[in-house]
Amino acid sequence: MAAELSPVSQIPPEFYVQVDHDRCRRCKRCVMNCSFGCMEFKDKVTPDHKKCVACHRCTTFCPENAIMVIPHPMTYKENANWTARIRQNTLKQAETGGIILTGMGNPKPYPILWDHLLIDACQVTNPSIDPLREPMELRTYLGSKPNHLEFERDEHNNVRLKTQLAPQIQLDIPVIFAAMSYGAVSHNVHKSLAIAANKMGTLMNTGEGGLHEDLYPYSGRIMVQVASGRFGVHSDYLKASAAVEIKIGQGAKPGIGGHLPGEKVGLEISKTRMIPVGTDALSPAPHHDIYSIEDLSQLIFAIKEATDYEKPVSVKIAAVHNVAAIASGIVRAGADIVTIDGFRGGTGATPAIIRDNVGIPIELALAAVDQRLRDEGIRNQASLVCAGSIREAADVAKAIALGADACVIGTAALVALGCRVCQKCYTGNCAWGIATQRPELTRRLNPDVGSQRLCNLLTAWGNELREVLGSLGVNSIESLRGSRERLRGVGLDKETLEILGVKPAGVGM
Repeated sequence: MAAELSPVSQIPPEFYVQVDHDRCRRCKRCVMNCSFGCMEFKDKVTPDHKKCVACHRCTTFCPENAIMVIPHPMTYKENANWTARIRQNTLKQAETGGIILTGMGNPKPYPILWDHLLIDACQVTNPSIDPLREPMELRTYLGSKPNHLEFERDEHNNVRLKTQLAPQIQLDIPVIFAAMSYGAVSHNVHKSLAIAANKMGTLMNTGEGGLHEDLYPYSGRIMVQVASGRFGVHSDYLKASAAVEIKIGQGAKPGIGGHLPGEKVGLEISKTRMIPVGTDALSPAPHHDIYSIEDLSQLIFAIKEATDYEKPVSVKIAAVHNVAAIASGIVRAGADIVTIDGFRGGTGATPAIIRDNVGIPIELALAAVDQRLRDEGIRNQASLVCAGSIREAADVAKAIALGADACVIGTAALVALGCRVCQKCYTGNCAWGIATQRPELTRRLNPDVGSQRLCNLLTAWGNELREVLGSLGVNSIESLRGSRERLRGVGLDKETLEILGVKPAGVGM
């Protein structure tokens, strides 16, 4: 018979909540706003430090600014090998016997290659352009492009295009909202993303949770996803879209499936995902009808057939060591778009061991795929979309110079909506109404306000991209795509520079 563990946990708090009781007016707003049960009111506000996740909801809404959240001052003895995080996780597993779960992206201090790439600028012989006075084109198109164009004259001797083009998606800004499923995030998050995508002329991705009927009016700016669980997938769903994405893998958890706990599956999610209320939504690691490129090709063309060949079909894969060969096969299988998701990509829930140790950086994967497709002469047959911790407009510009047609943002969009990256998405207790289905929490996010914040973010990034284009002496984002000569590396080793196809800083043409 197994011995019973002590009811007193040995896991020390991560954070310490300081309350200035002299300034506190005892309004209890912090108690009402804390969704993790950290704040209590007895004769005064009393925090339970072990329950604090640093979501900052209490500090934001305290009218007297009387609350401060800091790292807990009780520290582990310093040890570069046995870090505080490793010891904390060991204690958790000793008490629970479970896999350490987490949310959001990889926080480990691997090199962030975006921060080691610098953008070139024009000076005299090729002068820069003033974006305030000259037009800058951020518009791009996603979809398969022909090798060449043929024209003909009609009966009135007017020239017209003879080549039949594959379906294209016009993006007014080369930034797409990432796949985040209904269930992992709230309905109000999905609505915020859909409204913003519609206003800004870009796309939002449903993720694998289906599309709520309230969002069908925005279908012209929605990419729907077909994942291994096939939740919510039916003919009307496929047709109510601008594009369809087959999700093979994602950067935060390459090689494993998804799991939405049953307690998150209420009536609306049940209807949208087409599963019973209260049941766990488990996505298998593989698609059980895809075990080869030929199987994938069959699904691509089945989707094209179901959508009357009017929608581009994308395939999303995680960035892994042989990603270039995989992407080549996907393009030859008939995909119009390939989305590559790097190992810093975010998610609602994943084993920490997978998120932190599996996959490769998106910068290297993107460059390798772009070069492989160019070498094989098939680069124009599919658009490349880059995902996995795109944090700012500079990352977008650098990704496009490395070969991307557009970039995907997930965490950045959630941060714009209020997310504090506390990495507790999997608990369903999100204090900002984002990664939760609790009605009293989801209503904290107003979709009209959320969509405006997202529009503001994309507007700001668009203006910054125009500034970058002007400094490069070009007036369209298309002119930057794949132009690695406009990048230089700082502090990168020779092998990394070779994979990126970028010269070190200080080296000219």
